[in-house]
Amino acid sequence: MANFNRVILAGNLTRDPEMRYTPKGQAIAKITLAVNRSYTTETGEKREEVSFIDCDAFGKQAETLSTYMKKGRPLLVEGRLRQDTWEDKNTHQKQSKLKVVIDNFQFLGGRDQSQPGGPTPPDVSRAHVPTTAPTPPGDSASHADSSPEEDDVPF
Repeated sequence: MANFNRVILAGNLTRDPEMRYTPKGQAIAKITLAVNRSYTTETGEKREEVSFIDCDAFGKQAETLSTYMKKGRPLLVEGRLRQDTWEDKNTHQKQSKLKVVIDNFQFLGGRDQSQPGGPTPPDVSRAHVPTTAPTPPGDSASHADSSPEEDDVPF
């Protein structure tokens, strides 16, 4: 049987990223995204529902999110679902919760949305941390002798 576990979400952070480190020093950032859905009922009434989705990022991605993201900022995440299970200390019943483990992300919005006095996120088109293979030899992106003018986008 084939399996596929992929999630793509765009929403706004409900709080500043919560940064922690494992005993071995790996960074973990916990965020919650608010994802809105607007719809019209059969009677013509406009409604909006909000889903709050917990997400975890690890390593360099966690550090980048913690540095540049603040409550209210928009973010696009791509990842996979993971179900955490535990036993409640008081009732001793099993509890579970679905989370998104972030594989890639991209900042949304422009630089003008940055908070005064806070760091400005990097260029939106290069803000995600890719998990793709390295650039093959002969690709134009791998030329070290190209001038900065050739790399600039004309708009």
